Amino acid sequence: MKKFFLSIAGLCCCLFLFQATQGQTKILRGIIKDVHSDERIPFASMQFQVAGTGKLSDSAGTFTFHFDQWPTDTIKITYVGYQDFFLAIDSNLVKRAKNNIIDISILLERGKFTDEVVVRKTIDRGLLMWKRIVKRKPRNDRYRFENFSYELYNKLELDIKNIKKEKWQNLPFIKKFNFVLNNIDTTEEGNTFLPVYLTEAISDYYYQKSPRKRREVFQGTKTMGVNNESVSRFLGGMDQNINFYSNFIPVFDKLFVSPLSDNGDSYYRYKVLDTQVVNGRRLIHMSFTPKRPGENTFEGDCWAHDTTWAIQKMNLRLAKDANINFVDRLSLIQEFSLINDTTWFLTRDKFVVDMSLTGEKTLSAIGRKTTTYKDIVVNNPSVIAELSKNKLLEETILSPEAQRATDSFWVNSRHEELTKTEKTIYQTIDTLLKMPAFKRATRTINFITTGYMNIGNYEIGPWFNWATANQQEGFRTRFDLATNKYFSKKFLFHGYLAYGFKDQEFKYQLDGMWLLNKNPRTYITASHKHDFDRGQQYYDEISQDNIFALAIRKNGVPIKFLMVDETKVELFGSTKSGFSVTLGGAHKNYDPVANIPYKSIFVDDKGDSSIRTTEASIRIRYAFLEKFLESTFNRYSLGSDYPIVDIRYTRGLNGVLNGKYDYHKLSASVSDYSKIPPLGTIYYNVFAGRTWGKLPYMLLDVAPGNEIYYYNKYAFNLMNRYEYLHDRYAGINIEHNFGNGLFRFIPLTRKLKFRQFWTAKALIGSLSDENKAYNMPAGSDYKFESLDGKTYIEVGTGVDNIFKLFRVDFIWRLAPRPLPVEQVKRFGVFFSFRLAF
Repeated sequence: MKKFFLSIAGLCCCLFLFQATQGQTKILRGIIKDVHSDERIPFASMQFQVAGTGKLSDSAGTFTFHFDQWPTDTIKITYVGYQDFFLAIDSNLVKRAKNNIIDISILLERGKFTDEVVVRKTIDRGLLMWKRIVKRKPRNDRYRFENFSYELYNKLELDIKNIKKEKWQNLPFIKKFNFVLNNIDTTEEGNTFLPVYLTEAISDYYYQKSPRKRREVFQGTKTMGVNNESVSRFLGGMDQNINFYSNFIPVFDKLFVSPLSDNGDSYYRYKVLDTQVVNGRRLIHMSFTPKRPGENTFEGDCWAHDTTWAIQKMNLRLAKDANINFVDRLSLIQEFSLINDTTWFLTRDKFVVDMSLTGEKTLSAIGRKTTTYKDIVVNNPSVIAELSKNKLLEETILSPEAQRATDSFWVNSRHEELTKTEKTIYQTIDTLLKMPAFKRATRTINFITTGYMNIGNYEIGPWFNWATANQQEGFRTRFDLATNKYFSKKFLFHGYLAYGFKDQEFKYQLDGMWLLNKNPRTYITASHKHDFDRGQQYYDEISQDNIFALAIRKNGVPIKFLMVDETKVELFGSTKSGFSVTLGGAHKNYDPVANIPYKSIFVDDKGDSSIRTTEASIRIRYAFLEKFLESTFNRYSLGSDYPIVDIRYTRGLNGVLNGKYDYHKLSASVSDYSKIPPLGTIYYNVFAGRTWGKLPYMLLDVAPGNEIYYYNKYAFNLMNRYEYLHDRYAGINIEHNFGNGLFRFIPLTRKLKFRQFWTAKALIGSLSDENKAYNMPAGSDYKFESLDGKTYIEVGTGVDNIFKLFRVDFIWRLAPRPLPVEQVKRFGVFFSFRLAF
């Protein structure tokens, strides 16, 4: 018993001494992160400057130091690609200790990957490791599987950066929304940011390799304030598949060379940094940097499993000299995990981008997209069974129930819980959307930028057509009024009334749409118009009644005025695959008013000089898997990955509704817009047409000319309207944008991010003797031109992306010879503007 009590007493003493020792132990612990992406940095080097000792952070970027007493020392934290960080253990830091424990988060800022001195080695280990990774790409790329599926969770957050509350809260426009500024947060580096928007989506994604099929079924989407189905569809995985193993990686509308590209050694330098053992697996740490400035490349690092040479984690950062607009910083991170003993599969990716108009120190935006993948299935019959439900090769299923997913669904289904800040965003958005002042503010901003404004159940605009002037009408005013989706989601009515103070005549248009079906889209339109023909055929053209066209007309080129009375009906039907048909009927009455031949030269045997036509038409268009951004009644094409084919046939009906002409018109075109990295993008349009019949010039094929100095992509810019007349023609339009091209070799133009391009347009055509005699009778003052088998050619080059907004085209006419006497037809300088990354 004595020995027993002595043992108990000894044990108690040991425990007491141990607790006393523990009470005196000082602990410094923390996490090392990337300041931009907020990603943890594994195996960062940490060394005491005085003591000389140190350690590495672990695979999760965490570290812990134990001290008997707080040292007076400085820890130097280093990691490739980042600026060195110095953590001073001084009185200010010690004051933060709670119960002798200091918790700290260390944020590393990006820096240089290489030193000024480069030591050349006989054996390039970095290049050797890259070759091994590339060689094993076919065995590690997830697209090697015959099929796979997973549940995907997407979270997209938008923050406003560098916002100063004391300046903003007193602005008249902001005062009503001051409660939003209460959400301003500050990072540990002292930068302020305001979370303003958040969206989420959960979907089931299915993929089959051959034949290539994809299917995405949304379980839920959350887009507060954006009640648009086409926008919600882009929140899934169908359009956000980034594959680091591919040769090129999409960044906005550009394609960047992947570090794992088959030709990566032509663009990158590789360096082996370290090896670590994690969970019993040896990982190789490697960095990569661009060989040349100004190319579309990344800098970053990756960890590769040295047995399978599969990527375990990769960090991509946009190089400073990359030619992309409005992007100050960008991070792409992907993590891969083993889903069985040998198969690595993508389980998480993150996209963080800082964007601004004038620089990262000013007011800017931060976009963060986090995607996680779970329930991964590969080469399984269940995937084939689900894909067998597809009626098309690619289908996205977004049900109304998914758009109305309940809060309980999100609580139970999210892959990760929302942070306190993210929950606050939803509360703030909900409050804003209910405020009348916020609704008025959004209407005002929309009116200024788009030209249109909703007022109750109606819409007014565009404001840039409200006032203009020309030599025929003098000062012209115009006012448009239309219904909107609040009036009806099936019927749309629109009309405008214009008045010229010089000719003292009213012009007008009335039109309507009956939307029979939205997806696939089917509708009927009808319209009646009494106004001059403005010649606008494409949405991005500037029409002659636009206020901005006044100051940019070519000198000495008179406006052609052709009054048109047109009644038209069209039936449009489409399929989900991209096939569409438009059936139309129209009755038109033309009256040339100024600067073109008058209708008196077309007097018939009965003394009737009117130009009336009744016609029926059919248009067949095929754009395979074309994507659209849609509103209730309108939609904007986002293009197709395949060439677009367009065929039109028109039949003139003599004697129907007093139509005077019998004719046939047939035209066709094939166009495509393709990315051809690393050589930029190329657009082409090949077209041809034929008209059968004896017709006045406005019913023939008038080559599209341009009479203003705003560059028209679809017209011949050194040709005037109604200059060339044909009844058979063929042509081609090509534009090749190199990106920075030769400009990347000049430091100034590389810094300004100028871009280089070339264009070429050619047209060959002819006009029958019958139509020449009909449109240019003896004694006629106006003589049309015809190529008569010759070829019209104009070529151009110029500078794109000037101040990230403007483009200047230098255009030369090369043929036919001899060239026109007028200098304005031989060479021209044109401008245009666009917002593009």
